[in-house]
Amino acid sequence: MNILKSIALLSVSSTLLLATPPQKTDIQIGQHSTKLLLKTLGSNMKKKMKAGGPIKALDFCATEAYNLTEKVNTQLPKGVSIKRISLKFRNPANKPEADEAKILASLETLQKNNVVLPKHLLQKVNENVSKFYKPLLINKKVCLKCHGDIANENITKAIAKKYPLDKAQHYKMGDLRGAVVVTIDKSKR
Repeated sequence: MNILKSIALLSVSSTLLLATPPQKTDIQIGQHSTKLLLKTLGSNMKKKMKAGGPIKALDFCATEAYNLTEKVNTQLPKGVSIKRISLKFRNPANKPEADEAKILASLETLQKNNVVLPKHLLQKVNENVSKFYKPLLINKKVCLKCHGDIANENITKAIAKKYPLDKAQHYKMGDLRGAVVVTIDKSKR
């Protein structure tokens, strides 16, 4: 009789486990969210570059990139939000919070000491909130047209007009540009 009860209990437990979908980890949520944002922004940026070169791409960044990021936020699960940050931001909306600035500064220090940067970091802010960081590197020469040592006077003027407080220049290939940050708040899920 005890064997039958054990089998029945095991059967019910297995059914309950199968009925409850497994929760994604914070890392999986961060990776999925980051991939969605980078794919969205990257495909649009590529189209603009093909359509009109760096000036068209700059227009895209100034007028559409933030709105597309907000659109991606509406596609993420409840309690999950995403943004881009940089210590040398072009758009003040990409200015990091204090804890985020410390993470970026630490990543820059690692890079300056020739340490290979991690693909991502996970910061536990408190018992409910985590932040997933995906470092962004200058890994395509085309990025340097607007973020390197800019030789084109038209691009320089366009950047100055759209971003009078711009700090996002003088990068070299492989430099840390910033990060994508995914905030995961379990209390809002």
